[in-house]
Amino acid sequence: MINRSLFLIFLLIICSSPLFAQAITVFENGEAGYRCFRIPAIVSAPSGNLLAFAEGRRNNCGDFGDVDVVMKISTDQGKSWGELRIVAENQDLQAGNPAPVFDFTDPNFPEGRLFLIYNTGNASEQKVREGKGVREVWVKTSVDEGTTWSEAQNITTYVHRPNNPSFASAYTFSEDWRSYANTPGHAIQLTKGRYRGRLLVPANHSVGPPKADFTDYRAHAFFSDDHGKTWQLSDEIDFLGSNESTAAQLANGQVLMNMRNQMGEPKFRLVAKSKDGGKTWGNTIVETQLPDPVCEGSILAVGTKSGKRCLLFSNLNHQSLRQNLTIYRSDDRKGESWKRCKTVEEGSAAYSDLVEVQRGLPGILYEKEEYSKIVFQAFVLD
Repeated sequence: MINRSLFLIFLLIICSSPLFAQAITVFENGEAGYRCFRIPAIVSAPSGNLLAFAEGRRNNCGDFGDVDVVMKISTDQGKSWGELRIVAENQDLQAGNPAPVFDFTDPNFPEGRLFLIYNTGNASEQKVREGKGVREVWVKTSVDEGTTWSEAQNITTYVHRPNNPSFASAYTFSEDWRSYANTPGHAIQLTKGRYRGRLLVPANHSVGPPKADFTDYRAHAFFSDDHGKTWQLSDEIDFLGSNESTAAQLANGQVLMNMRNQMGEPKFRLVAKSKDGGKTWGNTIVETQLPDPVCEGSILAVGTKSGKRCLLFSNLNHQSLRQNLTIYRSDDRKGESWKRCKTVEEGSAAYSDLVEVQRGLPGILYEKEEYSKIVFQAFVLD
C-alpha cells in the first residue's frame, strides 16, 4: 500500500509541474499565415495522442471569410504540439465549426475511426439569417488519428433544412432553416444503454427571417446509428434563442444538453435532457448555477482517480465580460448540482473545449488574451 504522505507529496509535485502550472500555446495569431485562430475543439486518440482543432482565419478574426479547419497533434499529453495541418478548406470561403469524435464501436475499424464534422458557408451569418446564403454540413474520417483523411462527404440534406432555391434545389425544404452551426467543440459517442455507439453532434440553427433578441435561433442535434453512413435530425430544443450547444451522456444513459442563451436574458446556461439518446428533449430549464455572458461552453463526462465518474463543465464565470474561465464539477450523476472546481483564467478568455487526457487527468483547450492565442492546460482531478 502506498504511504499516504508520500502520495500527497507525489500529487503536490505533479500539480506544480509545468504541465499543470501553465498553459501551453497550441495556436498563436500570425502562425502559418493565419491572422487569427478561433473555435477550439479537442479529442483524445486511442494511442493517447491529443488532437487539437481550430478555425484558421486568414485575413482577420471575423467569423466569415477565408477560414480553414486546422489541427495539431500532441504525443506527450499536451506538453508540446506538432506542426499545423490543414484538415478542411472551402477555397477562399469559410470552413469551420470543427466537431471531432471517435467511433469505437464499428467492427470494420476495431482501432477506432475519427470523424470530423464541420460547416462551410458562402455568406456571413447575418446574410444567411436574411436568406442570402447557406451553410452546409460535411464529414471527413481518419483511421490513423488525423494523419490522413478521407474525401469530404456532404451530409447537408440529412441534417439541415434550408429553404434556399436560389442556392441549390437539393436544399429546398419547407422549414426554412437558415443559419446553421455545429456544437462548437467535440461531438460525442454514446457508450451505454439502448443507443450505445450512436454518434451525436449538438448543433443550432435559425428559423425564418431574423427576429428581435435572436429568438429565431433554436438548438438541436443530429446523430448516426450506422457509423456515419446516414444521419438523422433530433427534435428542436423548446427554448427560443437557444444557441451553441454541447452534450454529455449521464450515468443513467440519458443525454444532457447544455446551451448558450442567445437572447442574453437571463444570463445563465440552458439545459435539457433526452431519454432517447438525443432524439427528443425534455423541457429546457435555466441553470442558475452556471452564469454566462452569452458565450460558448463545454461539457464532458470524465473518470476520477478513485474510479468514479463525474461531469465537468467549462465556461466564463461572468455575466457581462468574456473573462474568468472556470471549470465546474457535478458528482450527482444527473448533472443537477454544480460546484466550482478550478479557475483556469481570471483575465480575458472565450471559447473552450474539455478533453479526458487520461483517468483523473482532464485538460482544456481555450482561447486566451483577446483571441490572440489558443492554449492547452491539463489538471489533476481529485
